[in-house]
Amino acid sequence: MMEDALIADLVADLPPAVRLQRLVGTLRARFRCGAVALLRLEEGQLRPIAVDGLVRDVLGRRFAVSQHPRLAAILSRRELTYFDHDSSLPDPYDGLIETRIGEPLPVHDCMGICLHVEGQVWGALTLDALQIGVFDAMARDFLRRSTPLIEASIRVTRLEDEIRALRLARDGGPLALHPPEDSGEIVGQSRAIVRVLRELDVVADSELPVLLLGETGVGKELFARRLHRRSRRSTGPLIHVNCAALPESLAESELFGHAKGAFSGATVDRPGRFEAADGGTLFLDEAGELALSVQAKLLRALQDGEIQRLGEDRPRHVNVRVVAATNRDLRDQVREGGFRADLYHRLSVYPVHIPPLRERDQDVLLLAGHFLELNRARLGLRSLRLSPEAETALRRYPWPGNVRELEHVISRAALKMVSRGVDRKDIVTLPAELLDLEPVGGTAAADAAVPVAEAKEMVGPLRLAVEETQRRAIREALRQSGGNWAEAARRLDVDPSNLHKLARRLGVKQLDQPR
Repeated sequence: MMEDALIADLVADLPPAVRLQRLVGTLRARFRCGAVALLRLEEGQLRPIAVDGLVRDVLGRRFAVSQHPRLAAILSRRELTYFDHDSSLPDPYDGLIETRIGEPLPVHDCMGICLHVEGQVWGALTLDALQIGVFDAMARDFLRRSTPLIEASIRVTRLEDEIRALRLARDGGPLALHPPEDSGEIVGQSRAIVRVLRELDVVADSELPVLLLGETGVGKELFARRLHRRSRRSTGPLIHVNCAALPESLAESELFGHAKGAFSGATVDRPGRFEAADGGTLFLDEAGELALSVQAKLLRALQDGEIQRLGEDRPRHVNVRVVAATNRDLRDQVREGGFRADLYHRLSVYPVHIPPLRERDQDVLLLAGHFLELNRARLGLRSLRLSPEAETALRRYPWPGNVRELEHVISRAALKMVSRGVDRKDIVTLPAELLDLEPVGGTAAADAAVPVAEAKEMVGPLRLAVEETQRRAIREALRQSGGNWAEAARRLDVDPSNLHKLARRLGVKQLDQPR
């Protein structure tokens, strides 16, 4: 019985994600339908929390309620909402239900119910089927009677989250019983990204300066925003300064302000970005681009909380937390004399490395789904999905441009598809060839030069050549590190867990010897 399974999970000690995944799995099995989705309402959007039967990229999509009339109808009433197979309202999951034949199919039967927790709308549960008549009167009545158990599962999950927050606060961490629901902005469930988000949530409650390190395109600004929102300064301003766009002649004025008459064209007193960020956070993006002439004044602001406008004699006190970001190695710049050592140590009190997309293999399809839904809405399409070949291509590509490159690839492919004259009322599928992915190796080590004789042996399908290069790089790294996998991962500049996965896929074992 489904009720017995739900009650058993209620009293079981399960991680929240597992509890909710078991919930949708149990419901799908009971109703024998194509898909079940549990969605959380956040600022006018429904975010999938747990799904069963839908393509993986759905977890990265955000369904704007105003753009999906079926979801809006479900949320508008407390009772169960049923859509007949000939309903004229488009279904948000058209083409997104997993099928064995791999073809995009429209949804026929659909029902959903608005879920409440502690008297407030929490989100929605949706059930979809590819066949007509799956959700008959008996099935609908059964879902109505099961709704209190479903809401109880959500309430238990929420309570467990609060208990964990209290335990963290007891152990010296930040107390956040009801943290802002902004995690959806950073899409991802990979171990690498979850670790970074937890680290940011801990350091956010402190007043320490934070240095965000990472390649171009990893989304450092999004992480800075999250850091600010989770901090004690969340009600204060967050001021963004792009240091790379500051001309050296104007940088001091932009950061610290100027007095009237301080220089030609200074016709009025003007506060700088530090004063604008007073009581909040100042985000210095691309901090490695700051001129040496400005760095000394910036150091004083960090040390003493004092700034001085150009043309003024008296200092001003500001209460600002500085978060900096860079894609450069500031230690190298310090050694080369391009960055002050004392400023570097002030900015990097707590450095946080943002992982590149190639170390977030589980997140590629989630992010792709996020950008697919944005482009679907932007282009007025009924449905926008990836072909199985396109999914494979996205997962195998190493993404040297990271999340920004992925966003551009999806947007460009969607525009090309529309330019071909597709019917916007159809289910639009993006093929792999439309993604225009460059044939780049899978890891940094795969880009190493290969001797001509070896290259001739490797001529053939590009994928096989890349995999052979990866095998050789992993074996060499293991040889140099004496078989230590953690050290080999550091030499290859990859996450250790990802290295183990890649090695298993390539058939590399610790005792293997190069051929």
